[in-house]
Amino acid sequence: MDGKDTERAFIGSFTSYGGRGIVVAAVEPATGALTETGVIDAVPDPSYLTVGHTAVGPVLYAVSETAHGSVAAYDISGPRPRPIGAPVAVQGESPTHLSVVRGHLLTANYGSGSVTVLPLAADGGPRAASDVRHNAGSGPDRARQSGPHAHQVLPDPSGRWVLSVDLGADKVRIFSLDPQQGRLAPNGETSLRPGTGPRHLAFHPSGSHAYVLGELEPTVIVCRWDTDAGVLEPVGTAPLFPDGADAAVSPSAPVVSPDGRHLWAAVRGTDTITVLALDAAGEQAEPVATVPCGGRWPRDLVLHPSGTRLYAANERSGDVTWLDVDPATGIPHRAGSLPVPAASSVVFA
Repeated sequence: MDGKDTERAFIGSFTSYGGRGIVVAAVEPATGALTETGVIDAVPDPSYLTVGHTAVGPVLYAVSETAHGSVAAYDISGPRPRPIGAPVAVQGESPTHLSVVRGHLLTANYGSGSVTVLPLAADGGPRAASDVRHNAGSGPDRARQSGPHAHQVLPDPSGRWVLSVDLGADKVRIFSLDPQQGRLAPNGETSLRPGTGPRHLAFHPSGSHAYVLGELEPTVIVCRWDTDAGVLEPVGTAPLFPDGADAAVSPSAPVVSPDGRHLWAAVRGTDTITVLALDAAGEQAEPVATVPCGGRWPRDLVLHPSGTRLYAANERSGDVTWLDVDPATGIPHRAGSLPVPAASSVVFA
């Protein structure tokens, strides 16, 4: 693998569908092109990844999205990723997302609808769970919403609050995290229109608004975020397809531009990216364009730290495409791709 000073991308995949684990790729600075440099195959189905920064350097974390879910950690401060201890059970089923919050690793467990808190040791490795927050609720879609399905867990921009997006119950739940005890305390919840099936949310760079992407209903719900009170208030809805979608669709990932002018949403089924324009306050979202994602079934969409290009992890075509973003219009244009079987997520370090 390349030296530690080279920017790298880490790409999760589904090993149960032909993926090879976590693919490591070098990032070409000028073009954003990816070149594979290695593979980490320590856990099955490392579908979602995140990077945390510890006293000993950057650490890569991966869920193992299996019935008996777990998380794994890797020291990526050197040229070759090194496992930090053995994978640790999350005491939940099928974890789909994870975040580092105040010295803890949190996972959203889709199968069991729960959120798990795991304290992090000094070397960045996760320890046994200190809390598992079980939730309840359901929605009108009997096939997808028979019970709670936590799909995402993340901190708000201030770091004071933890939000969990529950696809099964049509809710966003808000918690506070006690960093000494490693336990979550409920602060409230926001109910969305029944059948929305919220999957992920993304914050406006000002921290004043959040955008919740519906997986079962192709919409973006615009919400005001009250940092002081930890309250999320829906104030509007923007359809991803104003004239209606041509086929069954499954939106996956929202991304907000660093300047707060654009919102992008990846949509599986149509295999597209919808571009929405945001007003100066971040309270109005209007779809302005729909472009191909460059592959099939974009499970994840991320913005490069430079803010100049998007990367789509296309699960069914087995590749990661990168798209250059027009800074004036926000419209992305495909620039290249890297073959990655069953690709599911992308992070940079």
